[in-house]
Amino acid sequence: MKTFFFLFFSLFTLSSSAQILRKRTTLLMGGRFDISLVAKDSLTAEQNIDAVIAEISRIENLISDWKADSQVSEVNRNAGIRPVKVNPEVFALTERAIALSKATKGAFDISFAAMDKIWKFDGSMTKMPSVEAIRKSVQKVGYHNIILNKVNSTVFLKLKGMKIGFGALGEGYATDKCRKMMLWRGINAGIVNASGDMSAWGKQPDGTDWTIGITNPMKEDTLLAVVPLRKGAVVTSGSYRKFVELNGKRYAHIINPATGYPATGLISVTVFGASAEVANGLSTSIMVLGKLAGQTFIKKYPAYSFIMITDQGAVISSKDLHLNIHSIKSNLNQVN
Repeated sequence: MKTFFFLFFSLFTLSSSAQILRKRTTLLMGGRFDISLVAKDSLTAEQNIDAVIAEISRIENLISDWKADSQVSEVNRNAGIRPVKVNPEVFALTERAIALSKATKGAFDISFAAMDKIWKFDGSMTKMPSVEAIRKSVQKVGYHNIILNKVNSTVFLKLKGMKIGFGALGEGYATDKCRKMMLWRGINAGIVNASGDMSAWGKQPDGTDWTIGITNPMKEDTLLAVVPLRKGAVVTSGSYRKFVELNGKRYAHIINPATGYPATGLISVTVFGASAEVANGLSTSIMVLGKLAGQTFIKKYPAYSFIMITDQGAVISSKDLHLNIHSIKSNLNQVN
């Protein structure tokens, strides 16, 4: 259910305190990571970028559902057979994912990985799936069929063919872990950006805030807003890049795991807050819940701010973002 979020941020290297900025891009967890660190010298920065990459790789080897030797793959292989003992870190992440699944009543579901891929967004789809096919596509989806044993640190999927996956949380979790590790190592400023799941801390070498540009979903070569990143993390989920049109109606690629039908109503949701893992889960959930239910749901998380863009082009934003909402609406309307 996760979609990529295009961000543009300014990175300055001027400094009166001999701080330098180093950047590196790499491919991990099935996507692009952009790592930017501020340190006292180039060697320190590069060594810590190496440490960030090693940490992301470690997490990938634990939770990837496409690596055959990962713990999550072992859980999936034993669905309907036996519980699998997992690392406490994997167990805790699974617990949090199930808690979010419960909070959203299945609009978010960690077991979405078992969903049949009956919707095609590559141009090959020419007719609607049947009602029966849609119903069957989610037969193996259901967080209530995941059994956790905290004493033994085991995860058991009750139904054969069930799967769990962290595609909507894992990259945000990794960026959060890297931020925490860098702060512990004395790297007091940086950004780890996992294809739009972004954790940031500290300030640029010239003392200014990190600044991100949020892409306008109506016209991707323009910016919707430029925002100083002061809250630590930002994530966007959107439905504007992958879709199929059938009988004159547009169906986005974000599927409701409870129904098997594509989510409708929202074009994108951007969430700001302390944790990229939480922001990722919230943005994905809100895309499925829709405008009204999404607004009600996110009130349970008052520390997180949001921008929603609907298919009517309206923007809803929490007040503490200090954004010019009229300007954002104008940017959208210019290309509507």
